[in-house]
Amino acid sequence: MSETQTQGTTTQGRAGTPDAQDLAGRYSHSMIGVFGTPQRVLVRGEGTHVWDADGKEYLDLLGGIAVNALGHAHPDVVAAMTKQAGTLVHVSNFFATPTQIELAERLLELAKAPEGSGVFFTNSGTESNEAAFKIARRTGRPRILALEKSFHGRTMGALALTHKEAYRAPFEPLPGGVEFLPAGDTAALEAALAPGDVAALVLEPIQGEAGVLPLTEEYLRAARELTARHGALLILDEVQTGVGRTGEWFAHQAIGGLQPDVMTLAKGLGGGFPIGAVLTFGEHATGLLSPGQHGTTFGGNPLGAAVSLAVLGTLAEDGLLEKARTLGTQLQARILELAGRDPRITGVRGAGLLQGITLAAPIAPQVVVAALEHGFILNAANPSTLRLAPPLIITDEELGSFVEALPALLDAAERAAASTTDEKRS
Repeated sequence: MSETQTQGTTTQGRAGTPDAQDLAGRYSHSMIGVFGTPQRVLVRGEGTHVWDADGKEYLDLLGGIAVNALGHAHPDVVAAMTKQAGTLVHVSNFFATPTQIELAERLLELAKAPEGSGVFFTNSGTESNEAAFKIARRTGRPRILALEKSFHGRTMGALALTHKEAYRAPFEPLPGGVEFLPAGDTAALEAALAPGDVAALVLEPIQGEAGVLPLTEEYLRAARELTARHGALLILDEVQTGVGRTGEWFAHQAIGGLQPDVMTLAKGLGGGFPIGAVLTFGEHATGLLSPGQHGTTFGGNPLGAAVSLAVLGTLAEDGLLEKARTLGTQLQARILELAGRDPRITGVRGAGLLQGITLAAPIAPQVVVAALEHGFILNAANPSTLRLAPPLIITDEELGSFVEALPALLDAAERAAASTTDEKRS
């Protein structure tokens, strides 16, 4: 079928590509609408920039929500994908492959995991957290603790660990036994663990979907000490914070001596290719799942493993973890300096290249729309927080261009918010 024959008559845009209006219409007629209306139809990416179907260029400050660690069409990723696709793409997990084994060894090395640790490969963050949920169940203890404002995924087990009622309510009853505690409240955590029947405590070092809310070092250390004392697993969800995003291989490594029992990964691990992982630390956690008790069809396939090895190699060779730390510090300083002149900005929080800019008014969604019009892609993590999670290859100059544009974006957002209010009144 020719391009012009697909779904009837097709209007051609730039370079023979169907135009944005046509593609958006086809999207709405062919896709289940769980994501709403797409903000744009993107057709190409290179480095830190993407282009839409109308040819407009954008600076990508979201990185596929902390996924595109090396940006778009990175030559190392393209080369690894092309080479592996020419030899072996997929085998069942009845068999092993060299790339799968090498990637598992590399992750254990980067995590400084002790002897007896192990890796289980998945395809996404929610699948990693499903596996972690099952590991917790295998302790035989009935209770699992998670935090208020947590987000761990959309599948049923991961959703049971997710706090937001709007996500949970349509799909109840969810798997039971999960209780939510206020983040940072050590006394509440100690009280919840005291009966001795808690299987696991599940934490995000930085609660990304909640608005880039870091847990304090004091709380994370207390979580490690208390779970160990009461025989519960400490499960760290590093799906968004892992693989260099915060300037460490894994965010918890910024705290010396802190090691979880289980860690979940995805997003940046494949630099855009779908792959996730669960790491279990030590023989006790590793031995909780026995043969036949869990599985996956595509997890750890040789293509995904080869791409992930290329991502990890490039992050190390190009010094991108140190760069993320440096750029994150510089970005925070710029935002705070701007906040000193513009009361509409109240602060910034996060680590490395996962940052949340806080606003005085709940206009973050309108800022996102204005940013698109000005050629920037970012995200409203909540009504008053802008989330930035750009590719780790981004430059200081590119980040600076956004900071310089931010006041104008706030102006446009305020006008849009005022217009909406007027329309509601009329």
